[in-house]
Amino acid sequence: MSEVLLDVTRLCGRFLNKRIPTGVDRVSQAYVQHFGNHARAVFKIGNYNMVVSRSGSLKLFDSLLNNTIDIAPLIGRLHHCDCFSALWGHNFAGSFLFNMGHSGLDQNAYQARLKKLGVRPLILVHDLIPLSHPEYCRPGEMDRHLSRMNNVLRFASGVITNSQITLDDLGGFAQKTALPIPPSVAAPLAAAKLPRPSSTRPVLHPYFVVLGTIEPRKNHLLLLHIWRKLIARLGEKAPRLVIIGQRGWECENVVDFLDRCESLRGYVMELSTCSDADLSTYLYHCQALLFPSFAEGYGMPLMEALTFGVPVIASELPVFREIAGSIPDYLDPLDSIGWMMRIEAYAQVTHPYRTAQADRRSNFEPPTWSRHFQLVEELMERLS
Repeated sequence: MSEVLLDVTRLCGRFLNKRIPTGVDRVSQAYVQHFGNHARAVFKIGNYNMVVSRSGSLKLFDSLLNNTIDIAPLIGRLHHCDCFSALWGHNFAGSFLFNMGHSGLDQNAYQARLKKLGVRPLILVHDLIPLSHPEYCRPGEMDRHLSRMNNVLRFASGVITNSQITLDDLGGFAQKTALPIPPSVAAPLAAAKLPRPSSTRPVLHPYFVVLGTIEPRKNHLLLLHIWRKLIARLGEKAPRLVIIGQRGWECENVVDFLDRCESLRGYVMELSTCSDADLSTYLYHCQALLFPSFAEGYGMPLMEALTFGVPVIASELPVFREIAGSIPDYLDPLDSIGWMMRIEAYAQVTHPYRTAQADRRSNFEPPTWSRHFQLVEELMERLS
């Protein structure tokens, strides 16, 4: 196999800022796990662009796979340790460089650096949401993502997407821009490998989980309105809601609910930090995962829940249908009455809705990383 370089800029930045990994970061970690033993790390921190030596890369990759390690001292020793070398001037002609986190793709200088290295870029495109749903993204993100996708079409040697829906979206974008789409493959993502859950319930009452960064497109506000109504009507018998995820951007209405709505106290729990061990336990014992998003490129929480055998109530999104078929209960993300009825039904252990979903889930075969990387390596062979 040709030498592989892994752009871990996003992962390094995540760990340096002491932020817990999100779905995109977990995908990057899967690439480090798969290719790390015969790859070099590439990253940009501040004004420093680095291609790390093999020995140094092994140390860095090992740190990036351990979510509890502070990598700042390791990064700080880059210029004072023989195991690292600044090799941007070296030519890696024919090598594949994977960019798993969209890092630098909006910058023309990034393309120039890759040309100088002589590598063949393989870009993992996670979604085109900033172009299709800019109202749910940070200000300016649409323009940045437009630059990213234009650059992907212009200089990527190959493209990997997490779903056929994302690949179709990229194809539609390519048609509009009159640019050819590079050789591509849709390679579904596997769920994170979580530790064995504890047998002890983390919440005594029946509870539901919503998992993901708190941001507008995740639709947390719908659930908080529903929970306020459930509490008013059911009192102590109301199920609990566990929100697992960090606070993101432009989510002031949700934050106001969480910080100032007295009626939610004791019924809605917010976990901004959650270890993998705790996540597996919360998922395993919950009544169902709630996934009311307005838009998604894939849906890693859905895949994690189904892999764990946990029921899912989700928005009616094409990508969810692609990766989960008819297993979840699907609802319009604006149908608050429908969501409340399903939540009340799934709070009951023996409700027919739960039984029916368990039957649909009985033959579910989740995507695997081995299949994902088989498809990726087949793409590499096509390009060799």
